[in-house]
Amino acid sequence: MKKLRNWLQGPTALAALAGVVAAAVVLAVAELIGAFFTARATPLFALGSTFIDFTPSWLKDFAIATFGTNDKAALFAGMGLTIAVLACVLGIVAYRRWALGVLGVLFMGTVIVASVVTRAGVNPVDALPSVLGTFAGLVALRRLTGPLRTMKAWPEAPADTAVEDRRPGTSRRRFFAAAGITAAAAGIAATGGRLLGAARSNIAQAREALKLPSPVSAAPAVPAGVQAAVPGVPSWVTPNGDFYRIDTALSVPEINADDWELRVHGLVEEEVRLTFQDLLDADLIESHVTLTCVSNPVGGNLAGNAKWLGLPLREVLKRARPTDGADMVLSTSIDGFSASTPLEVLQDDRDAMLAIGMNDEPLPLEHGYPVRMVVPGLYGFVSATKWVVDLEVTRFADSKAYWTERGWAERGPIKTMARVDVPKSFAKVPAGQVAVGGTAWAQTRGITKVEIQIDKADWVEAELSTEASLVTWRQWSYQWDATPGAHYIKVRATDGTGEVQTDQRADPVPDGASGWQSVMVTVE
Repeated sequence: MKKLRNWLQGPTALAALAGVVAAAVVLAVAELIGAFFTARATPLFALGSTFIDFTPSWLKDFAIATFGTNDKAALFAGMGLTIAVLACVLGIVAYRRWALGVLGVLFMGTVIVASVVTRAGVNPVDALPSVLGTFAGLVALRRLTGPLRTMKAWPEAPADTAVEDRRPGTSRRRFFAAAGITAAAAGIAATGGRLLGAARSNIAQAREALKLPSPVSAAPAVPAGVQAAVPGVPSWVTPNGDFYRIDTALSVPEINADDWELRVHGLVEEEVRLTFQDLLDADLIESHVTLTCVSNPVGGNLAGNAKWLGLPLREVLKRARPTDGADMVLSTSIDGFSASTPLEVLQDDRDAMLAIGMNDEPLPLEHGYPVRMVVPGLYGFVSATKWVVDLEVTRFADSKAYWTERGWAERGPIKTMARVDVPKSFAKVPAGQVAVGGTAWAQTRGITKVEIQIDKADWVEAELSTEASLVTWRQWSYQWDATPGAHYIKVRATDGTGEVQTDQRADPVPDGASGWQSVMVTVE
């Protein structure tokens, strides 16, 4: 214990701390200068995005399954820990051999710059914040580790060093003062960068001021009875703030709607370019559509239902006139994400659209403002491209999308699924009449039956709420005469084709999870 205490008070431990403070300087200076550049030019976002690109599918699946919509917060926490550990090592190396420390810092700076300039929509000049941040970090590291070499505990102190400067206590006090001031300055710089970036951005204000046009085809009125009469079952229409968000963008792209343009090209007779004003002037439609993430586990909550406003994609493709042999549209986001959608799905009557509105307001920034794709019946990884800027009509044999290159399926039709929302697993409920309720979906096919099973008893039909359409989810409820003890509740659905939800368990990879959800409750 004494040795550990002595080590923590010695120059090596302080050098590790110096490395952490210097790393904070790198990030803070880059954040401050990055306020004048694209948000994707800052080191944290660039490194995080690069990490996502090279992360194996199994690790991404684990992150989403474990953290759900908090996966990005978990990523930043993991990145922060990794950066801190590496900074400690570089601090110690720089203290012992300055030249090696410089090489290490320059190597890390090169990695950061490479991460920045390889991001989609980033120009070479956007590497400047990282370059200047790296230089500032080197200066801070030099100023912090230099005085440590005069500490008596380290044998390399020059022989002519003044006696008072060789006292460890004096050196430590000077070090902590310098480190504290530097860290405080870094914190101020980082905060200033965030505030300055927010002040310079007027995208959120422009979105709030946007007045959406009225659709030529309004969404049908929602019939009475779509909401299950069971407290705790989610709202039939998911509020924008509660709608799940799973994407690869660590920094939400901020796009000026006046500058937005969509290019439609590839295997077409005529290349088409659309501006945001073109969409505002077009014949728009409204439709309630339930979206589902392919990473949603059995019983998961990565599904949501909203009213969307947009231009039917079939109308856009009708103008472009795809040529014979084309069977896929590769949609690309401004941040480089891409999705492969079967061409015929975008041309049929399911009302796949370029959406500009969500639940009677402009798309929220995090859900794709100003324009995203909404395609009923397909998982989002092959259809729901946010911040979309490019549609290439091509062939599955010729082009691969972001997730296809990482082992996921080319096509992603949504599987029939039923979920128990109430009671939650491991809940304790009183004996007697217990309300059980949940949600089921089979977009484009509809839900015709939901059944539940208590323990190993026979399957019994639940009461279905009113069906609004074939492309929205359907809620259900059941009154259970519960007896004391531990019980298991299973649920399954039957879609409009008569197919019963499979009981075969499958992981989300490569084309969506399957199986029956089982909830354990204790009746008291």
